[in-house]
Amino acid sequence: MLMLGVPIGAAPGLAGAVCIAIANSEVQWFGLLAVPQNFYAGLGKYPLLAVPMFVLVGSIFDRSGVALRLVNFAVAIVGRGPGMLPLVAIAVAMFLGGISGSGPANAAAVGAVMIAAMSRAGYPPSFSASVVGAAAATDILIPPSVAFIIYSVLVPGASVPALFAAGMIPGIMAGLALMIPAVWMARRHKMGQLEASLPRPAFWRSLREASWGLAAPVLILGGMRAGWFTPTEAAVVAVFYGLFVGMVIYRTIKVRDLFVILRESGELSAVILLVVALAGIFAYSLATLGVIDPVARAITNSGLGEYGVLSLLILLLVTVGMFLDGVSIFLIFVPLLLPIMQHYQWDPVWFGVILTLKVALGQFTPPLAVNLMVSCRIAKVPMESTIRWVGWMLVSMALVMVLVIAFPELALWLPRTLGY
Repeated sequence: MLMLGVPIGAAPGLAGAVCIAIANSEVQWFGLLAVPQNFYAGLGKYPLLAVPMFVLVGSIFDRSGVALRLVNFAVAIVGRGPGMLPLVAIAVAMFLGGISGSGPANAAAVGAVMIAAMSRAGYPPSFSASVVGAAAATDILIPPSVAFIIYSVLVPGASVPALFAAGMIPGIMAGLALMIPAVWMARRHKMGQLEASLPRPAFWRSLREASWGLAAPVLILGGMRAGWFTPTEAAVVAVFYGLFVGMVIYRTIKVRDLFVILRESGELSAVILLVVALAGIFAYSLATLGVIDPVARAITNSGLGEYGVLSLLILLLVTVGMFLDGVSIFLIFVPLLLPIMQHYQWDPVWFGVILTLKVALGQFTPPLAVNLMVSCRIAKVPMESTIRWVGWMLVSMALVMVLVIAFPELALWLPRTLGY
């Protein structure tokens, strides 16, 4: 159905409904009652309440001007010079990852500020788009993460707080790994020659202006850790905090802007949750037809061994990640991968981080990388022009994934320490 051009939201649901009808061919209409039941069951999960709220947070902070003030503060810290603006772009994207769990929203917020600034400093637009697209991929690793929320709904034994904590260290490692090739390429190709001539923002003034944005992740993550609110409630707190900062402190959001913000976030949330609901039908159809167990047995008995199977899954999901967004990948593939995870007794939290790292790689791997689509649109360049720059950053993040596979404690130490 995907090859025929059926939208990603509809394809799993339609395929699942057809399979349920075939499996219940003798009592077809009665069997099809499973379709609306599983559509509702796919949505009726408490953690999913956080999804539209975190999408709304991303839209609010995108329009509030927080990204611009964070950029000025970061420049005031690291100074001006070749390679410094790419470093700032990645650092700000990582920080915004602690506010909103959406990679494309992060790419839009950071790209709107950084791509123009990097162009003024002499960086090629294709390089700027590559840096922003890759940096935004850290968003689904650094908590709060919409992808982790979806994964927690699908996998028993993987709670949202544990996944949020597990993604922190790999997410920071991924961001640091992206900085190295970005700065190296900028200096090797003598980009940003005009950067040193641009004025450096005053430290204390930029700190004062950025302080409200800096406090947001502390409030969200610190409040969850202190037990003041659950991850779902934290999303609502973040919405009201963002509105307060945008409307009262910075005054960049007017009352008339609220309708546009709510409409945009409502449309995006509806798309995500519709895919979730229809994927519930797809997952039920797999169980009804008994497809999962034979496939899982075929993979585990293939003779590839534990790490061979893991390598195969990495190749599969990174490839699929070029064409589908992270939420869709989780909803389609996690039901198939769950028996394999259980067979090899992989920790569900660690496996969730590995899957999310794979999806993050796919988000800035051409030809259909969702984050690069956003940053290339802002930079007004074709995606093909980013390939020469993106390759090095893909290699550096892939090395982080190899480290997390080789040393699972990189993901599991923090949730265990925090008691999750």
